[in-house]
Amino acid sequence: MNFSSKLLENAVNEVSQLPGIGKRTALRLVLHLLKQPKDQTSYLAAALQSFRNDIKTCKNCHNISDVELCEICSNPRRNPEIICVVEDIRDVMAIENTAQFKGLYHVLGGKISPIEGVGPHNLTIESLVAKVKNEEVKEIIFALSSTMEGDTTNFYIYRQLQDFDVNLTTIARGISVGDEIEYADEVTLGRSIINRVPFENSLKS
Repeated sequence: MNFSSKLLENAVNEVSQLPGIGKRTALRLVLHLLKQPKDQTSYLAAALQSFRNDIKTCKNCHNISDVELCEICSNPRRNPEIICVVEDIRDVMAIENTAQFKGLYHVLGGKISPIEGVGPHNLTIESLVAKVKNEEVKEIIFALSSTMEGDTTNFYIYRQLQDFDVNLTTIARGISVGDEIEYADEVTLGRSIINRVPFENSLKS
């Protein structure tokens, strides 16, 4: 791709590093910004800069937050005895959109994947175990995607928690094997949360 401007080329190269954005799409986006008032581009740049510099991680659930304790964890109407274990913030948003879950979350920050060099120590599993050990948690819901990495992560956490006095469940398989939680429709995902089953049952299937 030949560029008439080094500034244009640099902008396209940076935008094309985003997931799912190729050089042609990046060029279209950059040229779109060029047509907009300068203020709009400045607002976008400022929003991204502020997001990167000021964003926090909830000290309780590891969700992305503006403050130390996210809105979900600080909500007195949520049930702290039920914790839903998810991969990242996209899964929290997907489950919240169903309006069927009233407990708290625990965001792992990924899934165990030896191929990608992600092991248990790279995730927030240790703090989850500490939470079950030190707090009055009655149920842990595994809500990871039905992939090999998701199942491996579920089983690893199950082994860490099976000796504690806590109910370990998993969302019902309304979610097809191989599907990511964030892409499930709200009705299917909501029913999967409501109709969750003991995790041990999933080991037998």
